[in-house]
Amino acid sequence: MHTRIATDADLDGLTATLTAAFQADPLWGRWAFPDAKDLAVWWRFYIGSALRYPCVWVRGDYAAASVWIPPDGIELTEEEEERLEPLLDQLVGQRAPDVMELVERFEASHPRERPHYYLGLLGTHPDYRGRGLGMGLLAENLASMDAEGVPTYLESTNPDNIPRYQRLGFRQVGEFTTPDGKRTVATMWRDVERPQAAGLGE
Repeated sequence: MHTRIATDADLDGLTATLTAAFQADPLWGRWAFPDAKDLAVWWRFYIGSALRYPCVWVRGDYAAASVWIPPDGIELTEEEEERLEPLLDQLVGQRAPDVMELVERFEASHPRERPHYYLGLLGTHPDYRGRGLGMGLLAENLASMDAEGVPTYLESTNPDNIPRYQRLGFRQVGEFTTPDGKRTVATMWRDVERPQAAGLGE
């Protein structure tokens, strides 16, 4: 299945796939935005911002997608950050302060010691689950970033995904919870993996 870099024209397709992918997520789907329409607005906001960079990837006909922020990039502009609280008020009303606090915990946990690629979103459309497309896309992305010599970072909002990330070289370096303590997010780091040279004598 073909993989390509997404453009602004892909915003609708990316939003649909990642919204569907995260509807059952313990954090974003069940805790923060139980209404899929609200989750779609939220993801569209973040994806639209990330498309400033050539680091959003789509596999096939929106079967899977990954949204990365490059080492010198920012997830949201200052103007977009100012729009966050009004957007949350609109989407979740009285729960807005809790979701905003969650967003701030993501930001506070983000490592700043070393330049890295940040995986903001990775998802597979439910119609394509079980084929390894999401993890396959991630493996392709990581090979490219290894070739650049740049490490990577992500947060896992679903405990079931932690072993999958570990198999690709990520290790858990920390965690934080939602303000009510009901959900836990794992922070994960991956150092650059160099390919082993074969057939070289001592």
